Amino acid sequence: IIETGLDIPNVNTIIIHDANKYGLSQLYQLRGRVGRTGRMAYAFLMYKKDKVLSEIAEKRLSAIREFTDLGSGFRIAMKDLEIRGAGNMLGEEQHGHMESVGYEMYCRLLEEAVSEQKGSYIKTAETSIDLPVSAYIGDSYITDHSRRIGAYKRIASITDRGGWFDVYDEIEDRFGTVPQSVSNLMEIALIKNYASKFGISDITGRADEILMKFDGECTPDLQNAITLMNEMPKKLFLTNPSNPTLHYKIKRPAPNGETKYLKEICDITAKICGADDANI
Repeated sequence: IIETGLDIPNVNTIIIHDANKYGLSQLYQLRGRVGRTGRMAYAFLMYKKDKVLSEIAEKRLSAIREFTDLGSGFRIAMKDLEIRGAGNMLGEEQHGHMESVGYEMYCRLLEEAVSEQKGSYIKTAETSIDLPVSAYIGDSYITDHSRRIGAYKRIASITDRGGWFDVYDEIEDRFGTVPQSVSNLMEIALIKNYASKFGISDITGRADEILMKFDGECTPDLQNAITLMNEMPKKLFLTNPSNPTLHYKIKRPAPNGETKYLKEICDITAKICGADDANI
């Protein structure tokens, strides 16, 4: 009754005994019973002194402590999926193999399997990116290790420019002004997404150009690249047609010029790959 429907607006404190025994969605629902008006509310999640918590219980309590903002339900649900694992969505088994391969890889394998069942599966490349920029999340920006890993996962999920802005706003809201290195990491994640779907296996930065090499098992459609080469013959050109490599002329970034450098690379990659948001 308390978990699913009791509504007393004046109540501002809830104490959850043996919180380690509850599921994440239950804890989220229980916590939602307080703070339903303008009064400051408190939720105390208790467990026995010197109790050795299981790894799953620690993850649940950590998640419920971390996600406190209004509208955190979706993040709680995704974290619950990550902790408990999902069933086999393409079969009858109620237990999948996400835990053994990791959440991000599981989602990717699932997407590929669904596409294959639909007959629309397209092989993607494992893209390696080596550009002369700093791209990482510093310990001083996100001090908690698990939150930092979560931020890396969130950034890795960026698939288009709209998603880039969403993730940027989310990280800024949670952790403060986004450093250059984190912004660079987000831009590289977007470049990597475009490139992997198109079959580009390697993007390497040199002094005055970047090289884009293709995965030998993918057959890219170079029509967009050919159009662009005709428009900018001195800027973009192709070598070794049997094992094509695209050359895009761009100088290494000057100090404080990393944003412009990465944005230009992202834009040309999106256009070459024919991304829907290439002109955003």
